[in-house]
Amino acid sequence: MSYTTYLVGGAVRDRLLGYPHDEHDWVVVGATPEQLLDAGYTPVGQDFPVFLHPKTGEEYALARTERKSGVGYGGFTFHTSPDVTLEQDLQRRDLTINAMAMDDQGQLIDPYGGQADLQARILRHVAPAFVEDPLRVLRVARFAARYHHLGFQVAAETLSLMRELARSGELQALNAERIWKEISRALMERNPEIFVQTLRDCGALVELLPEVDRLFGVPQPEQHHPEVDTGIHQLLVLQQAARLELPLAARWACLLHDLGKGLTPEEHWPKHHGHEKKGLAAVKAVNQRVKAPRECQELALLVCEYHTHCHRALELRPETLLKLFKAFDIYRRPERFEQFLGACQADAQGRTGLEDRPYPQADYLRKAAEHARAVSVQPLLEQGLQGAELGKALEKSRLHAVAAFKTD
Repeated sequence: MSYTTYLVGGAVRDRLLGYPHDEHDWVVVGATPEQLLDAGYTPVGQDFPVFLHPKTGEEYALARTERKSGVGYGGFTFHTSPDVTLEQDLQRRDLTINAMAMDDQGQLIDPYGGQADLQARILRHVAPAFVEDPLRVLRVARFAARYHHLGFQVAAETLSLMRELARSGELQALNAERIWKEISRALMERNPEIFVQTLRDCGALVELLPEVDRLFGVPQPEQHHPEVDTGIHQLLVLQQAARLELPLAARWACLLHDLGKGLTPEEHWPKHHGHEKKGLAAVKAVNQRVKAPRECQELALLVCEYHTHCHRALELRPETLLKLFKAFDIYRRPERFEQFLGACQADAQGRTGLEDRPYPQADYLRKAAEHARAVSVQPLLEQGLQGAELGKALEKSRLHAVAAFKTD
């Protein structure tokens, strides 16, 4: 029995868009698992038959249909057999632009109008079964973030189905790993703020990240924040984080840095005294709920607590600067401090009309940190100092170095 392979999904979509891509997914129609095993493919799929090509290592999945059988992303039973057609396999996909295939002659197979939607810049669901998979809410929001700069928008009827999913409670059934995978990928897109905005537009943000959703409608002092609304500020900070090409941990910290402002009693608005410390419990809760990697968790907590220190860097006393450096462990973790400075710059420039204002605080702290790091422990060891005495003397030498830098 002969079988046919087709290039599907993202590779087809991005090839038609002229968008850079490096992953290739394939669907095999008319084959049994035994045939692929005999041809040297390696099985890797747990829930349904997926195989790795013996030479390229790319994924080849047997054409399949699926039926809802439970809740959440994993609540499906799959049917694969040689008689499942390519059209049936494509129909179970999320968006029309992801439901196209290409044969080995480069011929496009497009049963659900994906190419027309690509040209119209529309993210539209393939079939009503879209509502059976809650993960699709996050995926569509991520595609909205990826292709926003090309003019893509979510179709009104698709947004309506996303609202239905958000209301259904099914988002709560998604496991933390799946949620984090989508969030982390979305944060690294060109317009991560559109991911958050799209989730908010369909009511999913309050289900997944209520602490972030709570920021919308909370005012800040207009002289510092011309955009006033803390939620809008959060979106602008993410926009700047992408512009500055910050790494994932810094972008995650940008998203969570102001959670404390969502906890300010209304009678104190628009001021938010102590929001840095107040926000720590909320950041911790989000970190744990989505099981963010340790590096992301640590930086998010540090940025939440110390971002206003960075903004006021030029006013800080040498002792305070040293405490800041100690909190970040700049002597062993210089890259973490660099990410902190990037997140703080994104925060300072993520304000309406202030996107291009200089941020000298970052360079100032970089130089102060260099002076602290330049202090050598060797002369102190040669004096015979050790243990607590050595620690105190080292701290004192660093304090002198930072104080000398400040008076230069």
